[in-house]
Amino acid sequence: MEKAVDALMTDEILHHFLSIFSLNIVNYKKLGDFENYVYQASKDGEELILRITHSTHRKLEELLSEVDWMSYLRTEGVKVPKVVSSKNGNMIEALEAGDGTVFYAGLFSKAMGKPISVRAPEFNKELFHAWGRAVGKMHAATKSYVPSADIVPRMQWDEEELLTVEKYIPEEDQLIVKNTKDLLNLLQTLPKHINNYGLIHTDIHSGNFFYDGKDIQVFDFDDCCYHWFGSDIAIPLYYSLLYKFKEADPAEVNIFGKVFLNSFLDGYQLENEIPCDLENHLPLFLRLRDITLYSVLHKKIAPEERDHQLLVMMKSIKDRIERNAPIYLS
Repeated sequence: MEKAVDALMTDEILHHFLSIFSLNIVNYKKLGDFENYVYQASKDGEELILRITHSTHRKLEELLSEVDWMSYLRTEGVKVPKVVSSKNGNMIEALEAGDGTVFYAGLFSKAMGKPISVRAPEFNKELFHAWGRAVGKMHAATKSYVPSADIVPRMQWDEEELLTVEKYIPEEDQLIVKNTKDLLNLLQTLPKHINNYGLIHTDIHSGNFFYDGKDIQVFDFDDCCYHWFGSDIAIPLYYSLLYKFKEADPAEVNIFGKVFLNSFLDGYQLENEIPCDLENHLPLFLRLRDITLYSVLHKKIAPEERDHQLLVMMKSIKDRIERNAPIYLS
């Protein structure tokens, strides 16, 4: 989290949100603080997830559109967390910070199952198949989604502020700025239709779902936007490779990538037709994620806070962006 936001996030703000959602204000656990502050807390014996967002990250209308889509997906049988209302009956609550900016909070049911590390034995073909099936079901459902009355639709993919990379990366990275603009221009020419484009999660990596041995339940819809379905297929592959192979032999990466995609797409097509242009577009979406990740790491993590492992990863990402090379080529 940026230091300026961290300085505004007080115990009083946290306790206000715990109270207004009727959560236990003594026994709670912080789970994360990268883009949002995430806590596990209990209500009537049930463990729930409280997420607190600063207004520099999301507007109120964006948060309302996120929970509207999540609620719709649940009605369509997609396994996503339930949105839990506050004492006031609101899905999102707001509180002004000391400088006049605003913190927002939402409460969600805790996903069933458990997290699966890329090093775990369960990180295998069966999981990849379930992963693909879950994403396919989500895409099939989103084709018929229409925002509820008074809900402002989520942003389009190219409205993501992280794609304005020159705001966050070092000034000398001019080749990255150029290659980013070239890629964005290329993506603007891709066709959009109901079977390849719609509101998607955009960040379904292994840290954003739990697995019960049969099904996965996806959570953290913070980055959802209108995008090509192929991006929701590229992202699981991207992060699986990034997390599993820190310094890997390209041949080993290629073998794993094939196994992952085959199993993932076998599951996906049980719920939704595979986008016909996926093979040609997948490398473009993999390159786009390198750019987004490179940008957010510069935005969120100050140079003095970057350890050796992160610096090595950032160097690899930078090298791929400068070469216009995706993390994986089929």
